[in-house]
Amino acid sequence: MRENGRVTSATRQPGTPPVSPAFSAPPGEGGTVGPPPRLIATDLDGTLLRDDQTVSARTVAALAAAEKAGVEVFFVTGRPARWMGVVADHVHGHGLAICGNGAAVVDLHGGAGAHRFVSVRELARHNALTAVGLLRDAAPGTVFAVEQTYGFHQEPAYPKLHLEIPDNLLPAEELLAPDGPDADQPVLKILAYHPELDPDAFLTTARVAIGGHANVTRSSPSALLELSGAGVSKASTLALCCAERGISPEEVVAFGDMPNDLEMLTWAGRSYAMGNAHPAVLAAATGRTVANTEDGVAVVIERLLAGRL
Repeated sequence: MRENGRVTSATRQPGTPPVSPAFSAPPGEGGTVGPPPRLIATDLDGTLLRDDQTVSARTVAALAAAEKAGVEVFFVTGRPARWMGVVADHVHGHGLAICGNGAAVVDLHGGAGAHRFVSVRELARHNALTAVGLLRDAAPGTVFAVEQTYGFHQEPAYPKLHLEIPDNLLPAEELLAPDGPDADQPVLKILAYHPELDPDAFLTTARVAIGGHANVTRSSPSALLELSGAGVSKASTLALCCAERGISPEEVVAFGDMPNDLEMLTWAGRSYAMGNAHPAVLAAATGRTVANTEDGVAVVIERLLAGRL
């Protein structure tokens, strides 16, 4: 998640030591392994991208080598489509990325501003309105922003986190009304920010309060939550894309660093937590690689292609 113009990639607070950059293969690897990978699914911020939002030369080479070897690479991110320019040149033949935590599959061919929405899994407005009301009651002081296919709107008190000018400044209830701004466009995601709560505590509070009205996750080290349609996640949309290709979970290798990656990491046959990952991600993944600043995704891809994993 990008905040105040920078990509925040770790859950560490300033001044605390980094996680040890040890690499570990999933249990059993190095001996009998599962089927060879057919698809690599990787998060972006804090995972594939370095902290300055760049893709290193080593990572570019690893992605190209994977595609040349017949292994598809899917970027699976919480970012909206309009923030995908940094990786648009690296989507190779298929051109597809999963954006908005699974809310949209986007064809990035054509470059920035020319992307095409291949499929959308929207958050119904009535569920969005219900979720906003429930979270306001459970966590007073929460402020909201609304992400649509081609629009971004926010409440007046929502902080400037995303370095873009919102299309509208209105209460969430007005933004999500049936006759609200851009009412003809699907709602992909609601952003909910609290200025004081602990991020993980806020996530727990929101999930209990909202229940089945929306899927709630987070990818930021601050108390910024992301609400999608019920059942919509990186994992569920990735599973649909893989099913279309006849690819099983056992043939997928996934990478991530934050709670919004958990479902994807546990769905994939093999998964790697970054060295800078959230503790829950480190516990859930079947393997661990070095931090995003040390090209942890490229390290694993290189080993996979060399037959060392």
